Amino acid sequence: MTSPSILLIEDEPAIADTLVYALKTEGFSPEWRTTGGSGLEAVAALEVALVILDIGLPDGSGLEWCKRIREISTVPILFLTARADELDRVLGLELGADDYVTKPFSPREVTARVKAILRRARPLGVHRATAASAGVVTPQSVVDETIKPVPEKGFIVDEERCEIRFRGLRLELTRYEYRVLKTLLARPGKVYSRDELMTYAWEDPGASLDRTVDAHIKMLRAKLRALAPDSEPIQTHRGLGYSIRVI
Repeated sequence: MTSPSILLIEDEPAIADTLVYALKTEGFSPEWRTTGGSGLEAVAALEVALVILDIGLPDGSGLEWCKRIREISTVPILFLTARADELDRVLGLELGADDYVTKPFSPREVTARVKAILRRARPLGVHRATAASAGVVTPQSVVDETIKPVPEKGFIVDEERCEIRFRGLRLELTRYEYRVLKTLLARPGKVYSRDELMTYAWEDPGASLDRTVDAHIKMLRAKLRALAPDSEPIQTHRGLGYSIRVI
């Protein structure tokens, strides 16, 4: 079996050498790039399972390069950052990162985070979408009946491809956006608290923040509006949480 390829974008050789060695020890195939530009080229050219992206790069902020990567790929991204304050963390998640590690860190911590992200990237146990059903695909453990809206106006969750379509168009979602939206679609109208959404969508909900959920809801709304400006399916219930209307 081919080892997962991990792209490391880090300009400090001492850090890069340590992480490359640690990743190889854990059975990964690391690729190292020293700039955001060369890293973006690698994402476009290689089959990468995950990107480890430093925030401070010589040719620009890792936050900006994350945005550039997200324009061409949904590959999981793990940030390396020297800044631990909450605003930076939420901003990174809004831009599409899956997790982050604060410097100084141990190589073992980074490889553990990589493994956790790749585990979370595996498809969740839900039904597969079919042309015949043309409906919302929901986790059987959450709800027993399949909701069947008109395909052109509703949502379709395709488990096999790990994607969701809205009004017949594919949504470009990050891993957590996909899981949050799929959770909401499991029971339209149900109000999910932030804690519930973190429990369903994050492998380690204790490591996430309420604002993390809000950030992902904000990004989901923006992506839904981009496809259908007249639609606002995600509803906010102040002091309670979020629900979704199937239109």
